[in-house]
Amino acid sequence: MHTIHVGTVWEMVLGKQAAGNEKKGNRRIQKDMEPSTHKSGKTARNSFMLLLAALVWGVAFVAQSEGLNYVKTFTFNTCRFLLGGAVLIPCIFFLHGRKDSMWQTLTAEEKKKQTRMGIIGGMCCGTILCLASCLQQFGIGQTTVGKAGFITTLYIIIVPFMGLFLKRKIGLNIWISAVIAAVGMYFLCITESFSIGAGDRLVLMCSVVFSVHILVIDHFSPKADGVVISCVQFFTAGVIASVPMLLFDHPTWSAIVAAAAPILYAGVMSCGVGYTLQVVAQNGVDPTVASLLLSLESVFSVLAGWIILGQKLSGRELFGCVLVFAAVLLVQIPTEKLFKVK
Repeated sequence: MHTIHVGTVWEMVLGKQAAGNEKKGNRRIQKDMEPSTHKSGKTARNSFMLLLAALVWGVAFVAQSEGLNYVKTFTFNTCRFLLGGAVLIPCIFFLHGRKDSMWQTLTAEEKKKQTRMGIIGGMCCGTILCLASCLQQFGIGQTTVGKAGFITTLYIIIVPFMGLFLKRKIGLNIWISAVIAAVGMYFLCITESFSIGAGDRLVLMCSVVFSVHILVIDHFSPKADGVVISCVQFFTAGVIASVPMLLFDHPTWSAIVAAAAPILYAGVMSCGVGYTLQVVAQNGVDPTVASLLLSLESVFSVLAGWIILGQKLSGRELFGCVLVFAAVLLVQIPTEKLFKVK
């Protein structure tokens, strides 16, 4: 599963801080006010936690692929999203209960307003998340998890171009990244007959929808708590996916039980553990470093597909992966840092 880590995308690409994220994500970037003697240790620990979150999400692509061996797309998404929403309920109490939580500084009226906006925002985000995830799930069934992981990360490049419609400027690094990503996609997806596989097309469409998802989160995140948005959006996506599940999938309890392992991983690990690691670890880590670490999700998806499923990419496809990953890294480095002359 791809849990969008959008706060860093907006902050690094468009120079705007998002107040929360999902994981996809909604997270609040806060300044680290600790003494410098404690900073390095905390930064190292939090960086490792972000790396662990990327690993969890990378392996989630394998869980999605394996789940299709037992249940259909809508059934898998319904189960994992409802489970993910349930897992985040205790996470809300945990994160809100921390002494350094911004929730503790709000008045009763502010908490009520943020909760209301979190529910509205979560319902909007959940609707889009359901569409994006279903496209991704259908696509994974027709391509390798490694290719799906790299194609999905293209949302990091698509987002700033969508920002043009909102009259937001984009830097030179983004234009360069777009060209590199286009070349990488050619090697990764286009066959010798100049056609693109159905699975790759679906995952590419998923990446576009995920980009819209980020825009919607960007609208609501300054007005609501990120954890609440995430929890509500998971429940919303699960409820929406349950309609086509009942109409088309006709699932059986035996099939769902057989798919318990991948569903539990996608719901508990990807939605719950991965998201919590991200929210807790993001505080005190430089946004550029955090974004680069989380981008390793695509690399871990290739490794997981190879080690667990035995899926191997050709030399041409691996070269495409390298170019896409380079583009994803480049787009997250601020232009002033990229072209800084000492």
